[in-house]
Amino acid sequence: MPANRAYHHGDLRAALITASFELLAEAGLQRFSVAQVARRLQVSSAAPYRHFPDRAHLLGAVSTAAARDLRAAIVDAAEVAGPDPVDRLAASAGAYVRYVTGTGAGLHVIFAAELYQLHDEDRREQTSALMDTLRDLATAAGRSYQEAFPLVEGIIAIAHGYSSLYADGFFSRTGTTVDVIAGRAVEAARTLISTPGG
Repeated sequence: MPANRAYHHGDLRAALITASFELLAEAGLQRFSVAQVARRLQVSSAAPYRHFPDRAHLLGAVSTAAARDLRAAIVDAAEVAGPDPVDRLAASAGAYVRYVTGTGAGLHVIFAAELYQLHDEDRREQTSALMDTLRDLATAAGRSYQEAFPLVEGIIAIAHGYSSLYADGFFSRTGTTVDVIAGRAVEAARTLISTPGG
């Protein structure tokens, strides 16, 4: 559904968030602005400010939705991967690639530096739930609580690297699909998980 049609149905706040994801997927975080989102929706540049006082608050709402949806994608991928804890954790890398290539909203958006001073309990709950899910997958794969976070960090770095290369057109000359890239991220994550000290 086009974003401006969502607005005409009366829910401008939801349309702004949807359009923000579209803009992030196309242009990235550095080129994201409230004015660009308004243009995409064909509304006045002042209209978004009735719902969000500034870019940080709009981005905060996007961050909240992204953390919730990315967590759901990771949980689903882990379930599809089956009972093996290593497979379940590695699957999070593929889920991350698929989600970020579609939305542009990876951890660089979810934990954007400009949001550090933004006090939003819903956002805090969603980001905490996302990281708790990843840490739980890592501990189930045999890591201690202290070892889990560095491992999760490494897996996300792998997945985010693949996502960024895809967004930057690195794979366009070979026509490599998102599914293939996601599969490569899963295999790289599995290698990291299986490496002593990884």
